[in-house]
Amino acid sequence: MPNKKTIQKAQQDKREGKSPSTQAGEFVRETIDEIRQGKHGARSTKQAIAIGLSKARRAGVQLKLPAKGKASEETRLHAQRDNLRGQTEPKHRVSVKRSRAATKALQREGRDAVSHEALSKQAREQAGKRPAKEQSAIGRKAARTRKTHRTPAK
Repeated sequence: MPNKKTIQKAQQDKREGKSPSTQAGEFVRETIDEIRQGKHGARSTKQAIAIGLSKARRAGVQLKLPAKGKASEETRLHAQRDNLRGQTEPKHRVSVKRSRAATKALQREGRDAVSHEALSKQAREQAGKRPAKEQSAIGRKAARTRKTHRTPAK
């Protein structure tokens, strides 16, 4: 379950007109912090990011499903289920046994997946896969929605 603070930050991003992926970034950041604190682990950087995106979908962030061919059908179904869960209220209690088993399994995984080096490598790989035009458009939108931290001129 995401922290109240994380949900509030994501809602703030939404009010500021930022994209769903930026809103979901708050949940990914929370997951990375949890892994670094040792609450659980992840086998890879991609898995750590996927856990955060799943949390975001369940919290109601309107993320698109992975494109056909980009992810397995199973992954697409999980994402679809998470999106639905984020739109409706749960009808049943969460199974304590299942929840504990999932947590225990994640605790057996390593912590190296969220090292600064691993995250940097992942970001560079993904950026390299984007065409230059798309990278430029992303930069322009980031500049438009960025908060300014300048002090007024005297």
